[in-house]
Amino acid sequence: MNMKRTVAMAALAVMLATASAGAHHAFSAEFDQDKPVSLQGAITGAEWVNPHAWIYIDVKDPDGKVVKWSVEMGPPSALLRRGWKKSSMQVGAVIKVEGFAAKNGKEFVNAANITMPDGTKIFAGTDEPK
Repeated sequence: MNMKRTVAMAALAVMLATASAGAHHAFSAEFDQDKPVSLQGAITGAEWVNPHAWIYIDVKDPDGKVVKWSVEMGPPSALLRRGWKKSSMQVGAVIKVEGFAAKNGKEFVNAANITMPDGTKIFAGTDEPK
């Protein structure tokens, strides 16, 4: 009986460990490497979560209308290694985002580089597009 319980617990542990990996997506599944985007706007919010950190920014379009953009970045652990901290994402700070547009045409971008208000440019992407 203990052997069955041990095997069942091990199987459950493997399923739980791989569940988040299954939800992860490839860059090309959602974003178009042939549609580079450059945005400048004020941070309205941020999420420091796995598998990707997020920044939300308000960007003025050519008509002066404010458009809300969602910016997907790399995982928090990778961002930390590149010099990011959760406190780097201050609401109200105006940043520049260079990245790639979503294939669905929505206001959703995968960040490659983000330039902070002090001019610091940090690679923020998940990986290089292929």
